[in-house]
Amino acid sequence: MAGTLYIVATPIGNLGDLTPRAAATFGSVDFVVAEDTRVTLRLLNHLGLKKPMISYYEHNFTHAGEILRRLEEGQSCALCSDAGMPAISDPGELLVKDALARGIPVTPIPAASACVTALAVSGQATGRWVFEGFLPTNRRQKKERLDQLQGEIRTVIFYEAPHKLLTTLKDLNEAFGPERSITLCRELTKLHEEICKTTLGQALERYSNEPPRGEYVLVMAGAEPGPALCEEQPTLEQAAEKARQMIREGQKTSAAAKAAAAGTPYGKSEIYRLLTREEEE
Repeated sequence: MAGTLYIVATPIGNLGDLTPRAAATFGSVDFVVAEDTRVTLRLLNHLGLKKPMISYYEHNFTHAGEILRRLEEGQSCALCSDAGMPAISDPGELLVKDALARGIPVTPIPAASACVTALAVSGQATGRWVFEGFLPTNRRQKKERLDQLQGEIRTVIFYEAPHKLLTTLKDLNEAFGPERSITLCRELTKLHEEICKTTLGQALERYSNEPPRGEYVLVMAGAEPGPALCEEQPTLEQAAEKARQMIREGQKTSAAAKAAAAGTPYGKSEIYRLLTREEEE
């Protein structure tokens, strides 16, 4: 009989937030799979536990086969990330997917998650929201992602590291305008926790003169649902047909895709890929 893969949430900052159930799970499993074994070792030392650990992170999936084999042999395992809920914007999602595909039981041991914690204290609308995690570092891919969020009326949540915060604020300011409301949550649950509700323009001004410190969760208000957003949106095929008409009139494919994407839920790249795929067929 297969063992159980436990998905164990760890504190996002304050060790006092570790749940009794999480502590008990760490104590009961045969081994621990950690994003960074050094970080998890400190947590286990805090609990007075010694457990075999296996490293599993974005650039090292080499141990996945061993982990799954041991689970299939009947051993139990606790999967944890450095902070928060594993498998959320985290490579642990692949291990969960593979475990379920093999019929291995997967059990959640939930607690704090930085995105939900930030949303709760942001002062932004919480009824509907989308989680974007870390934006791409590639400039073109980042722009495409922000283009896709044009017209998004739900609250949008991003994660950002301090050394990239200023660049990201510049990009958000350019994409959504300086008046868009945003809450910057810094070092949540830690000693220097800060929650600042402001605007993109004001946040950009602040961090152009002040070096960011700590990890950030950015909770940005969605677009106002104006008349244009309330109208029925065109389908992707309708947007592509608009681009085809522009091409027939002499525009280049890239320019036509960009123009056709304006005011729609689709990015330029989506329309461009559809058009170029048709040309190849």
